[in-house]
Amino acid sequence: MPDVLDRIDRRILQHLQEDGRISNAELADLVHVSAATCHRRTRRLFEEGYIRSVRAEIAADKVDRGTLVMVGVELDRSTPESFGAFELAIRQLPFVLDCHLVAGDFDFFLKIRVRDIADFNRLHGEQLIALPGVRQTRTFFVMKEVIDNARLDF
Repeated sequence: MPDVLDRIDRRILQHLQEDGRISNAELADLVHVSAATCHRRTRRLFEEGYIRSVRAEIAADKVDRGTLVMVGVELDRSTPESFGAFELAIRQLPFVLDCHLVAGDFDFFLKIRVRDIADFNRLHGEQLIALPGVRQTRTFFVMKEVIDNARLDF
C-alpha cells in the first residue's frame, strides 16, 4: 500500500467498506478526527481513486435474480483484437456482473445473475455464444455462496 495512506486513511477506508452509509460525523468519531478533517480526507480518497464508488448491496433473491452462474469463455483466437472485440461486446450485457481476463483453460470468466436456469439457458443461447470470437463456454451453477463480495483485508 502506498505510503500516502496513514493509519487514519486506512481506518476511514475500512469503516466505509463496512458501512458506506455512515455519516461523516459518525465516521469522524470512529477514526478520532474532526468532522472537517474526516470530510477532507474522505474527499481526497475519492479523488485519488482509493474509493471508486459507494452503492447498496442488493439481495439478489429479493429482486428475482437468485441464480448465480459462473461461465468460463474460450475465444477462437488469442489476439489483442479478439480480446478487445469481446470486451467491448460483453460490457453491453446487463446481466453480466463481472468479467475477468484470466490465465488457464479459459480466456475470460464471467459472473452472471439470472432468475433461474431457463432464464440463463435463453441468455446463453441468444447472447453469450453470439459474442465476438466465442469458441466455447463452460457453465458452473453456484449451489451455495460461501463468500461473496468480501471486504478487502488491508
